[in-house]
Amino acid sequence: MSTIGLIGAGHIGSQLARAATERGYDVVLSNSRGPETLAELVQELGPRARAATAQEAAEAADLAVVTIPVKAIDSVPVDALAGKIVIDTNNYYPQRDGSIPELDSESTTSAEMLQRHLTGARVVKAFNHIQSDAITAEAQESGSAGRRALAIAGDDAGAKAEVTAFVDAIGFDVVDLGPLAEGWRVQPDTPGYGPHLTTTQLAEAAASASRRNG
Repeated sequence: MSTIGLIGAGHIGSQLARAATERGYDVVLSNSRGPETLAELVQELGPRARAATAQEAAEAADLAVVTIPVKAIDSVPVDALAGKIVIDTNNYYPQRDGSIPELDSESTTSAEMLQRHLTGARVVKAFNHIQSDAITAEAQESGSAGRRALAIAGDDAGAKAEVTAFVDAIGFDVVDLGPLAEGWRVQPDTPGYGPHLTTTQLAEAAASASRRNG
């Protein structure tokens, strides 16, 4: 896959765009405010980057990234992403997103909500437990001692394999948490959320996580 379509170009999205272009990927960026607001970032990123609408980014994507507030999930284009792999970087923050009862009760996760919205897409949770600046600052070549690991979760093995390859390409090892429903193990307020951990350390942190509501 050669083109990363970003739906959302905030802290995480812009850093993923930097990491991707540095490693030879093309990126198509979008946000809720319009392509013209991304001119400065596109200029910084160079010829491999362009700004577009969310619909256009979804259509162009070989691999899509949804990196927007959870409350905006319903705005993500559906038809253009059918059959595609979609990375979900989102976390639920009630102070930003408002109260979402099924997330408050932990009867589902934000990634499962996105999967439910994106009929036909293959959603993989990733990049939701790393500070944005670390995406570029902490990247290392494969095999480096102490290389940071990032967790993924998803229901499609092929999609997870593709996302694993992308995560590795931009500088990180991968810990597979299992199905999409297990993505909560590195959500905010869990041991795996935030710190630089190796594969062994992250797997242990994820295994030790507990639900907010017990």
